Amino acid sequence: MKPAIFVNDLVIHYRQKNGQNVEAVRGLSFEVEPGEVVGFLGPNGAGKSSTLKALMGFAPPKSGQAEVFGLEAGSLEAKNRIGYLPEVALYYPYLTPLETLTLYGELQGLRGASLRHQATELLEVVGLGGAMRKQNRHLSKGMLQRVGIAQSLLGEPELLILDEVTSGLDPVGRKELRQILKDRQAQGCTLFFSSHELAEVEMLCDRILLIHRGQLIEERRMAALKDELRQYQVTFTGQVSMVGLTDDLTSWGTSTTARFESKSLLVQALERIFTQGGSVQDVLAQEGSLEEYFVQTIGRAA
Repeated sequence: MKPAIFVNDLVIHYRQKNGQNVEAVRGLSFEVEPGEVVGFLGPNGAGKSSTLKALMGFAPPKSGQAEVFGLEAGSLEAKNRIGYLPEVALYYPYLTPLETLTLYGELQGLRGASLRHQATELLEVVGLGGAMRKQNRHLSKGMLQRVGIAQSLLGEPELLILDEVTSGLDPVGRKELRQILKDRQAQGCTLFFSSHELAEVEMLCDRILLIHRGQLIEERRMAALKDELRQYQVTFTGQVSMVGLTDDLTSWGTSTTARFESKSLLVQALERIFTQGGSVQDVLAQEGSLEEYFVQTIGRAA
């Protein structure tokens, strides 16, 4: 089976107004398998949007290869299998959301009652059922983002490419979007998106790709990364040695709290407490910070 996305040694240049060339993407390579949810992360200017535009054919690469389901990125066949949400989605202000989706659907080749039913249903799904006949100029930024999400879902695409998908959404909107995307994945859709909302990435993604200055610097499976970042601690009383297990100890009164980088070290510590006559007061597993991991990883690559 062909990868949903295949990128090999991709290079993208832009020419600035002053005539200088900017190398936005520098030899980027990665794959996304069908049915995966992959977060595409990096600081501002890392090359995320440029890569997504290349996958849509909007930013022709200087060199390298980009394919969607084995088809050349940007080809009509490839685009027909993709739902796309740009970083800034602009819609004609005097159309309503329903008219907007109807227009985009017709551009995709959808027609008639089937298109109207699908557009209406999608606007209900994204929470715009009561606003689908209001003009876009009267909608908030978050509501316009919902229009964009609905538009990207038209035609039941096999692949969703979403640039800053949670932009402008409030916590309720982000939760609703999360469920929509999970439902799409359950139906077999592949999701590839960029976001600065790391909490959303953590809850949604099977895998993350981290880029900096146009290059891939780390690729991690989310479950393994969460296990690695998770911290463990035990609070106990008694004279128990933690030498060789941890140096992170805090004592007050007769109690000591020891912190560990892995579950196996915690288990060894508990065995020592029991065998050396100590008493366990509390055991805690605490989720690590994806934000801290992100900052530290980018800092090492700088």
